[in-house]
Amino acid sequence: MADEQEKHVPTSESLIDKITEKFHSHDSSSSSSSDSDNDRDEKPAAKVYRLFGREKPVHKVLGGGKPADIFLWRDKKISGGLLGVATAIWVLFELLEYHLLSLVCHILIFALAVLFLWSNASTFINKSPLKIPEVIIPEDIILSVASAFRVEFNRAFAIIRDIARGRDLKKFLAVIAGLWVLSVLGSWCSFLTLFYMGFILAHTVPVIYEKYDDRIDAFAERVEAEFKKQYAVFDAKVLSKIPKGIKDKLP
Repeated sequence: MADEQEKHVPTSESLIDKITEKFHSHDSSSSSSSDSDNDRDEKPAAKVYRLFGREKPVHKVLGGGKPADIFLWRDKKISGGLLGVATAIWVLFELLEYHLLSLVCHILIFALAVLFLWSNASTFINKSPLKIPEVIIPEDIILSVASAFRVEFNRAFAIIRDIARGRDLKKFLAVIAGLWVLSVLGSWCSFLTLFYMGFILAHTVPVIYEKYDDRIDAFAERVEAEFKKQYAVFDAKVLSKIPKGIKDKLP
């Protein structure tokens, strides 16, 4: 009996050892799998292509605040009102061929006549005269607008200077293409129509891009890849044949 009990003890101990080994192996495998999952989670996500290298929302790119709200139609009353005023001006001057000086003079004649007659007739009809506010344009507004124009003009002159010195071939080709497109558009329509088209695009393109930015960015990525491919062919066939002294000036 004692021998049988001694035989049963080691067998039971061996079973316990096997069970504990299985638990340890399972824990180690689960910990390794969790570590691998954590490593996967820690890997940075692939960078998403954005048009013009955009890293901020469209609202922030447009400067934020009230102007961005107007371009993105966050305030539909103001955006619609501005679009309606621009459309009325375009119809008045372009379709009806009304002249700006005539329009300003007629508006001033009508407004001054109404105010003058009301101010004199108020004493006869026992009405209080109109309180015409004093309009004074603040100096800081004029200075800020002039400063903004000055910065943009200086930037444009700097770009023109760099192009004229022959240092940036890409910028030269881009400016030449842009000026050619503007000349073609100018031959098709007047400056007012061109300005109105730009106004319409400014009030439609940002809001469309904000709504469908993923699709537009994917399409722009394919277009940019194709452009780089064609530029590489142009570089191999044309730019590579330019003499070295001239090519050193190119980017």
